[in-house]
Amino acid sequence: MPNRLINEKSPYLQQHANNPVDWYPWCEEAFEKAKKENKPIFLSIGYSTCHWCHVMEKESFEDPEIAKMMNETFVNIKVDREERPDIDQVYMQVCMLLTGRGGWPLTIIMTPDKKPFFAGTYIPKESRYSIIGMKELIPQIKKIWEENKEALEERSEKILKALQEDLKPTYTDNRISDHLVKTAYKHFEYSFDKRYGGFGEAPKFPSPHNLLFLLRYYFVFKDENALKMVEKTLTEMRKGGIYDNIGYGFHRYSTDKRWLLPHFEKMLYDQAMLLMAYTEGFQATKNENFKETVYQISEYLFRDMESPEGAFSSAEDADSEGEEGKFYTFTYKELKDILKEDFEIFAKISDIKEEGNYLEEATGQPSYRNIIYQSKNWEVLEKETGISKEKLKDIWRKSLKKLFNIREKRVRPLKDTKILTDWNGLIIKALAQAGVVFNNKEFIEKAKKSADFIINNMYKDGILYHRYKDGDIAFEGNLDDYAFLSYGLFELYQATFDKKYLDLSKELTDKLIENFWDKTSGGFFYTSENNKDVIVRNKEAYDGAYPSGNSVAYNMLVNLYKITQDNKYLDYIENTEKAFYNQIKVAPQGFSMFLNGYLNLVYGSEVVIEGNKEEALDTRFYLEKEYIPLKVLDYKPSSNLKIYVCKNFTCKYPVDNKEDALKQLLEG
Repeated sequence: MPNRLINEKSPYLQQHANNPVDWYPWCEEAFEKAKKENKPIFLSIGYSTCHWCHVMEKESFEDPEIAKMMNETFVNIKVDREERPDIDQVYMQVCMLLTGRGGWPLTIIMTPDKKPFFAGTYIPKESRYSIIGMKELIPQIKKIWEENKEALEERSEKILKALQEDLKPTYTDNRISDHLVKTAYKHFEYSFDKRYGGFGEAPKFPSPHNLLFLLRYYFVFKDENALKMVEKTLTEMRKGGIYDNIGYGFHRYSTDKRWLLPHFEKMLYDQAMLLMAYTEGFQATKNENFKETVYQISEYLFRDMESPEGAFSSAEDADSEGEEGKFYTFTYKELKDILKEDFEIFAKISDIKEEGNYLEEATGQPSYRNIIYQSKNWEVLEKETGISKEKLKDIWRKSLKKLFNIREKRVRPLKDTKILTDWNGLIIKALAQAGVVFNNKEFIEKAKKSADFIINNMYKDGILYHRYKDGDIAFEGNLDDYAFLSYGLFELYQATFDKKYLDLSKELTDKLIENFWDKTSGGFFYTSENNKDVIVRNKEAYDGAYPSGNSVAYNMLVNLYKITQDNKYLDYIENTEKAFYNQIKVAPQGFSMFLNGYLNLVYGSEVVIEGNKEEALDTRFYLEKEYIPLKVLDYKPSSNLKIYVCKNFTCKYPVDNKEDALKQLLEG
């Protein structure tokens, strides 16, 4: 018999709707029940494409014995972290505070008034790997709750105080400077993996905002090494197993340092940020491989991730038929049968082996499956095989096409079809930007379609909502929703000169200031004042797997200040810098997107194009012939073409043609 999750829209909650665990969604009814029955809350947070969430469900939440123990001991609540990032953020902070690490599934045990006293991530059914198992943990909690509840309540109060202390503001009068930018750069230089690209050891995340920072560093300080690090990283990721060479798009991260074995889920935010990185990487290097990657990621998005409504779905799972990566990998025999006469050469390109070309992550044993990746550079393969690069590439492409057709007949991983405002904001930004750089009208139209859908369906009575699914909108937007959508709409204005997108971008940023600004210490809270579900209001600028809401909001304040010259935005820029300065100075490399905003503020140009719309857009597209990332454009209708290039509060002599405008921009 299904539990209460059967009525929820979230695909993740739906996955758990037939568990024997008596799950509640996050709701007042659950907390009232816990108070009435004097039970602690078992809170489990995950997402639909999370491999270890599936493992914990299979081991524990589908197990009648464990479910019985959970139902007797706790009131059990399931949360989709993508639907409720506000709840996830707070309890993830608790987990980091108590254990020093985080991840999903996130397991929290707390009092009925939402104060946690236990935190962990994946918990096995039986105790192993020095991790306590559910079988042992539940009776222990039950015993302490019944015999010494006061001790747990006291512990929860201490944890809450520590959390509040951790979130205490660190306001200072100092502001961001070139010194912090150069310190961040030195860190990237030091941690750069010269052999495989990327930074540090495994696991390796793409973190495209770091590459965007290095590209801007190269542009401002003319440091060729910054560009080399970006080019190497983009090249190696594209060759590796982290990239789906058959159907395109990037997996979430690599478990090894050579980008070979990924966790196979595909996230919308990764596609968006990597689109930006490969677009700008192409501009800076003219590497055709990067352009091809942009077109391939876009093909994947339009084919597999675009919803019938016109916006984009959230993610695709890592697992199919109960096995991680099964959809994406092949046995030696399968490849031999499919590729026939091309198999031997393809096997050399992709290092295909009978025992598989990667080891099982958990056991270190042979997998007997093969990830399709380019194992070596074409020049090396040409030397080793005696076959020309052109012929090798031809066999590679032809074989990938065959494998795609075969793969399409397989059982696909689950797609999480909910539409999230924040992640769509990033996709709008990425497609609009790529549309201008590659003069591709389809990219811009797709960005407009997504933007129009969200504005028409998820922005009601002045409130932006976070999630849309099957005609239902839910959850008032958080910082990321307002900041990322504003960011995307601003880029759409840059691509179309349609003023409605600029007006909406400004409107959302103004609402962001109104509802999320910390009036005491500066910076933006993650949740608005209306949110009563969280025990603390989090305020974070650290850029993790994708940029933080504060970093993007700061970039937007810079954009709007440059386009409006309204000092109101300058005040918020200064106070945002002061709010986060003490955090940033400790490890500036962790705030690369924030530093991008600073570089735009100090080194960016403003371009005003007067003229009719057609020639203004023609000029706008022409200005992307060269890599000039730090610029903001505005359009004023006029009968004659005039272009004004300004920098450091000074405008150059107006010109009447795009060629001279580009020259002025390049002069700096």
